[in-house]
Amino acid sequence: APQCAVYTFNMSSAAQEGEMASLPCALIASCDPGFKEQELVKQILGAVDVPAPARQQGPVCWYPWTINNKYYTADVHLCVAPSPFEVTAEIARSTQALLVYFDSNTVSGLDGVAPWLAVVEDVAPEVLILVCERACESGVTRQRAQEWCLAHAFELVELSPEEIPDEDDDFPESTGVKRIVQALNANVWSSVEMKDERAQGFGLMSSLVAARHSSARHSQDTHPPRLPGEGADSSSEADGAGTGANTDTQIDTLVDPMIDMDIQELATLTAGDADEENFERLFTKLKEMKDKASSLPHEQRKLHAEKVAKAFWMAIGGDQDEIEGLSSEDDG
Repeated sequence: APQCAVYTFNMSSAAQEGEMASLPCALIASCDPGFKEQELVKQILGAVDVPAPARQQGPVCWYPWTINNKYYTADVHLCVAPSPFEVTAEIARSTQALLVYFDSNTVSGLDGVAPWLAVVEDVAPEVLILVCERACESGVTRQRAQEWCLAHAFELVELSPEEIPDEDDDFPESTGVKRIVQALNANVWSSVEMKDERAQGFGLMSSLVAARHSSARHSQDTHPPRLPGEGADSSSEADGAGTGANTDTQIDTLVDPMIDMDIQELATLTAGDADEENFERLFTKLKEMKDKASSLPHEQRKLHAEKVAKAFWMAIGGDQDEIEGLSSEDDG
């Protein structure tokens, strides 16, 4: 079996400041030597050629992108990092999405993605997307790729899927790079600037997610992530003092990446027009989320339901004070 790489944060880069470092980023990586990350950057930007990076540090490049939709604008970076070893503390703090491309034509194609799971565990990006050109029956099948995604809370996106959604379908699914752009638009970035009162529901989600960003960044600053193979036999005092809290954090890390995008899509739907079509989409989405939750262990399922309920309540304009303090542990 292939060995998983162990990456470490280069803490010396944490001192770098300024606007470049403060913008959130979507981290893009490729595990296929025949596919360069810049190709995905070009497709996301809708550009004919790959633009010049706004910044380059060794093999790592930052490409500026302004997301502009009817709800908000947000300046972000598409950050290309060819290896987990290149993920510095600065990149980790700014990463809110991770896109990993793999070679689906070989049976072992998914093995190359394994080293990036350490990044997912420590950074917990809100958006996780596994990308390939097309699932392959002689390599990585769609079923196998989807099972992997379910196990690791990713979404599978094929750039050129063999099966195109039926145009006559009432709710056709987006595919290819269009789906990637859609998912990135559904995220509430920390640099978001809301447009007007029509986006009230999305604005409430912005406050909710921004608070989570702040909490996550504070946690990283005060307790730097302890990575695989790093300090395994030290800090016994900390191990003894926070076992319960650590367990809760582990559950949060497992559940959050899977539900963040769903919650944000719910916010988008509730901020839209109150018509029959929008309600049908809303309930379809709720059913999808219920099906996802059914695969979780009991404790994670309870936490999943609690987080979705709270976020949905706020997304439709509910008062946070009314749900403050409520949790799955408050049975009495």
